[in-house]
Amino acid sequence: MKIKESELILNPDGSIYHLNLRPEDIAHDIIFVGDQDRVEKITKHFDSIEFTKQKREFKTQTGQYKGRRMTVMSTGIGPDNIDIVINELDALVNIDLETRKIKEQHTSLNIIRIGTSGALQPDIPVNSFVLSEYGLGLDNMMRSYAVDTISDHAVEEAFIKHTGWDLRKGHPYVVRCSKKLEDIIFSNEMHKGITATSGGFYGPQGRVLRLALQDTELNSKMDSFTYKSDRITNLEMETAAIYGLSALLGHEALSLNAIIANRANGTFSEDPYAAVNKLIEYTLDKIANS
Repeated sequence: MKIKESELILNPDGSIYHLNLRPEDIAHDIIFVGDQDRVEKITKHFDSIEFTKQKREFKTQTGQYKGRRMTVMSTGIGPDNIDIVINELDALVNIDLETRKIKEQHTSLNIIRIGTSGALQPDIPVNSFVLSEYGLGLDNMMRSYAVDTISDHAVEEAFIKHTGWDLRKGHPYVVRCSKKLEDIIFSNEMHKGITATSGGFYGPQGRVLRLALQDTELNSKMDSFTYKSDRITNLEMETAAIYGLSALLGHEALSLNAIIANRANGTFSEDPYAAVNKLIEYTLDKIANS
């Protein structure tokens, strides 16, 4: 079936609408960052760069690192941007943009997010790394899709019960990371657990400026939540959406964070840029050697 022009929107040059990319512009190994200025903090390590393009907050560079072709892309902030980025990346590899038909052979991308975050647990120090074994979505974006077919209902229900979650805010969803990428990237120097993904930075993450919160105790209840051996390690705005869309579309996804703040004990990294760069170098080498 041919996908309508109103659903699959292309630019006059045939590139996908928001990302402004064509299929040949991306590698199968893709690194996500939030900030467009962080793209070149990663690609400065590349041996060569073959392609650069930016439209809005979406900056893309593709090149070679130790013989491995990789793409680095900025997504901007939040699950709504992730909805754009992953759907358009999937279209680049799994839809023929000329015929507007889904390809018979599916292509799976490797998507690894490198971000920064604040730890919720006092024993996860600043400058350490967290691998998100699960993404806990508090954002509702994935509820527009059939996320229940790939989510972990047991963890969801345990979280709702433990926190007294108000379902008027939507039903949380939990999606596991790619086991394949976890096996490639994880080492004993990393922490891992559940990363909570919120739909905003202030109230949704428990910050108070001038507006009162719906649940003033939510952060402390999240801090104490455990499911079997897993606990909520950190809070950010993209991971669960990346995991949910990737799982539904058949891509491998993993989210990594350099911890630059610890909200439990009020500490902040003295050199957050060094912590992020260390995670970048670690991740690039793991991908190149896989």
